[in-house]
Amino acid sequence: MPSIPTLPQPTLPTLPTTQQPSLPKPSLPPLPSMPTLPTVVPKATLPPLPSMPTLPTVVPKLSLPPLPSMPSIPNIPLPTTIPSIPFLSPPPAGN
Repeated sequence: MPSIPTLPQPTLPTLPTTQQPSLPKPSLPPLPSMPTLPTVVPKATLPPLPSMPTLPTVVPKLSLPPLPSMPSIPNIPLPTTIPSIPFLSPPPAGN
C-alpha cells in the first residue's frame, strides 16, 4: 500500500497578547490617591485636652480638717424657760 503523505497541519496564528496586559495597567494610577487620607490626621490634635489636669486642683479644697474638730464642742442644753425670780420683779406701782 502506498504511504499517504502526512499533510502539514496549518498552525493557527498566535494572537498578540501584549495588548491584554496593558488593560489592567490603567487601573493602577488611582492607588496614589489614597495618601490623601492622612490629611485628616492633623485634625486629631486636640490641645484643649491638656487643660483638663487643672480640675484636680479642686480636690485639695475638699479636705476640711476643721470639720472633725467641731464634734469636740459639748452640746450644753441651755434652759429655754428662765425661772422668774421674785426679788427681780419691780415693786407694785400702787405703793
